[in-house]
Amino acid sequence: MDHSRVPVLEALEEFRRRGDVVFGPPGHKQGRGVDPRVAEIVGLDVFRSDVLSLNGLDDRRQSQGVLSQAQELMADAVGAEHAFFSTCGSSLSIKTAMLAVAGPGEKLLLSRNAHKSVISGVVVNGVEPVWVHPEFDRDRHLAHPPEPDDVRRSLQEHPDAKGMLLITPTDWGTCGDIQGVARVCHEFDVPLIVDEAWGAHLPFHPDLPPWGMDAEADLVVTSVHKMGGAIEQSSVFHLQYDRVSPEALKQREDLLGTTSASSLVYMTLDGWRRQMVEQGHDLLDAALRRAERLRLAAGDLPGLRPMGQEVVEEGLAASFDPLKIVIDVRELGISGMQAAEWLRAERHVDLGGSDTCRISASITHADDDETEKTLLDALVALTEGAESIERRPPVRLPEPSALELEQAMLPREAFFAEVEHVPAERAAGRVAAEMISPYPPGVPAIAPGEVITDAVLDYLRSGVEHGVLIPDAADPSVKTLRVVVRR
Repeated sequence: MDHSRVPVLEALEEFRRRGDVVFGPPGHKQGRGVDPRVAEIVGLDVFRSDVLSLNGLDDRRQSQGVLSQAQELMADAVGAEHAFFSTCGSSLSIKTAMLAVAGPGEKLLLSRNAHKSVISGVVVNGVEPVWVHPEFDRDRHLAHPPEPDDVRRSLQEHPDAKGMLLITPTDWGTCGDIQGVARVCHEFDVPLIVDEAWGAHLPFHPDLPPWGMDAEADLVVTSVHKMGGAIEQSSVFHLQYDRVSPEALKQREDLLGTTSASSLVYMTLDGWRRQMVEQGHDLLDAALRRAERLRLAAGDLPGLRPMGQEVVEEGLAASFDPLKIVIDVRELGISGMQAAEWLRAERHVDLGGSDTCRISASITHADDDETEKTLLDALVALTEGAESIERRPPVRLPEPSALELEQAMLPREAFFAEVEHVPAERAAGRVAAEMISPYPPGVPAIAPGEVITDAVLDYLRSGVEHGVLIPDAADPSVKTLRVVVRR
């Protein structure tokens, strides 16, 4: 296919050339009505490019198929049979993908280290989750994706499961054996969905971890805004084989998605695909070299312990995305959250992630020598200034097995059940009616329907004392918890 073409961008160019005057949404009318004070900060071109897709960029009655052409080009670029653009981010896309495979009351295998958006999908969709527990890394206090044997055992125990959802790469760049898991799923004639939100760049360089479509996954969801070059909320479904119906996927997306899709998302997805096909290898090659320099330099600094290929060599992950600079800071006597806060306040460097143990920075094709130097200088300053950072009460991290809570009720049933609020001191043994997700990284420590334990409560409450945010809990202080009323 001709990847120099960008159908959505070309349609905007033609819209401007025609000089159409619009009498429908958006109400700002390509910026004519925007407050100049807003335009001064945001930029008038953002509003000029905000055009309704139908009866604007495309014609409802005599469709030029602008979006379908762009999606066909995306599928061709990454080796998928079908690609569908989504403007609601992968948080919604993954709910759609789940619903395309398993309906209400049906079983779906899920990695338990899933982001809260996946657990939300379980509640919204009404599927029955079969948790496949991740590979816990005791030394790093880190969860890596489950392995094929874990999936096989779960499918043998639940032969009526409709499929598997695998999250890879993780927020920290460690990757599962997609091909191994896919082949296990296919032995049982069920599809593999891959939540590859952090992997939009993977198809475009051979030194990156395997890309889900190449590794025999059936349905892959990517967040192009995370590691690619499209704006926030840019997400793509990639589909192959016949285990997931394209028609069903479209209908589920229509059920959950917006009817006012952002043309800005479509345009930036279209343009990013062209950029990657034409220049992606060279751009990512430079990014890989940059990341390696940063990782080596960070490893030479006192108190910093970068993570790299050793997690693969130790058998903890199938592969590792080298564009993730993940650094354990515990030897500095502070937490990753404290390090991230200090770097932002003192060096104006905003990191991609942090938790109790570590910080992470994503290196993309957008980085250059200046940003590389800025990050390295900031890390040097952190090691020199760590002693001045106020010590906080430590987070009491539980044993990995303590995080595998009993599922006493279906998440949807618990979430919508009659509830009461009880003091944390009396919450152990009760069934949770809410998600409680420490941020970062946003993986629920407690999901609706799980039985609360003292060990997890101790972890959460010590986290709050340390400064961990828990924004989705009814009581973010975790002094009380929302639980199912006992009958």
